[in-house]
Amino acid sequence: MANKEIIKYVKDHPSGKVKLAITDIDGVLRGKYISAEKFFSVIKGRLGFCDVVFGWDMNDVAYNNIKFTGWHTGYPDAPVKLDLNTFRKIPWENDLPFFLGDFIDEKNEPLYVCPRQLLRKITAQCEQEGFIPYFSQEFEWFNFSETPDSLLQKGFRNMTALSPGMFGYSILRSTLKNEFMTDLFELLKKFDIPVEGLHTETGPGVYEAAILYATIMEAADRAALFKTAVKEIAYKHGIVASFMAKWNENLPGCSGHIHQSLWDSTAKHNLFYDGKDETKMSLLMKSYLAGQLYCLPHILPMFAPTINSYKRLVEGAWAPTTLTWAIDNRTVALRVMNGSKKSTRIETRVVGSDVNPYLAMAASLASGLYGIKNNLKLKQPATVGNGYKDISNGVLPRNLDEATQKMKESSIAKELFGEKFVEHFTLTREWEWRQYRKEVPDEKSKSITDWELKRYFEII
Repeated sequence: MANKEIIKYVKDHPSGKVKLAITDIDGVLRGKYISAEKFFSVIKGRLGFCDVVFGWDMNDVAYNNIKFTGWHTGYPDAPVKLDLNTFRKIPWENDLPFFLGDFIDEKNEPLYVCPRQLLRKITAQCEQEGFIPYFSQEFEWFNFSETPDSLLQKGFRNMTALSPGMFGYSILRSTLKNEFMTDLFELLKKFDIPVEGLHTETGPGVYEAAILYATIMEAADRAALFKTAVKEIAYKHGIVASFMAKWNENLPGCSGHIHQSLWDSTAKHNLFYDGKDETKMSLLMKSYLAGQLYCLPHILPMFAPTINSYKRLVEGAWAPTTLTWAIDNRTVALRVMNGSKKSTRIETRVVGSDVNPYLAMAASLASGLYGIKNNLKLKQPATVGNGYKDISNGVLPRNLDEATQKMKESSIAKELFGEKFVEHFTLTREWEWRQYRKEVPDEKSKSITDWELKRYFEII
């Protein structure tokens, strides 16, 4: 829709208001309603938004270890530039107009702590090389016949799953709660988040959705909005949806796999495909894949950002633990899908559903471009069989602390994302680790603690 049409829509909407949002460092949407008059006054300029959204954690507790903002700065407003290209109508709010925004500084330059701006930066680098990145994300999540109040009353224990049993790909279970599933499919489409597939996964009340691919920024917007949209639609049905990576150690975790490919500047040719190669993989794709394998241990917190993320990354639970790749193998970190000229792509399987999509996609693309820039060769052979047993190239860091310290000291991470971003991001992950250890000082197992459930279950 053209800008003039968008402005007219806002002007004519009977509510007289607009809803807008940004994502914080954890990928949580933070937003507000503003009047239509306020909207018209800022669309050509900028909107003030309290910078505390980058100065506190997902539970609104102020960091005491970051430089960007804090008690030492007084938590001033930071400028936000609304992106009219993100215009959507919220179908469960009477088609209310909705927009996303980007943080900028006083000189109208991108703010280094803003996840969406980081993705813009990496995307620009990609386009300067003559590539158009196409991405998509798929999510698994659990659904419960609960409310926010009942979760608190139960202490996030003994919750009632939306449906019982291990019913993956179940026609029966999708029929049992068909009103909810139908609403998800149809309302998400109306909200400009087209879903390619929606089905039950294995586990009580767990669903999986694959979002239609798009250029990378649109794909990230769709992914970031998807999680909140699903939660809001669920509320309408008396359901709480959780994107926690692993809410129960006896059940599978929830993935957020990212699919990606690079196309030429005309967007007509998939540069990952080579029909003459035995594997159908181009040299460009092999270098991109080699870059991801090489960089992955240095940037893991961008794919696994919470304490709970690492409870998902355990052997035999449909999530990778080793630095591996293979063709169409779901036990490895990077799965190559080479079915056709159009669909050839890489699936980064490390990513959990608790991720910030902007950071995860930025990390995927930046590490792949690193491989291309440095002409890395894919010397590591494809894993055959069980990827959990292939430790020849190493294993993933075991917890958030280990992964964060690796990233904090990594020259590769700083080269990919800039020193200021890496410093800010890793300080927030160190904070996360310290909050956990204050409450759970001696916990060493893969059990899911009450602290994790209270912190991540609903918000992430």
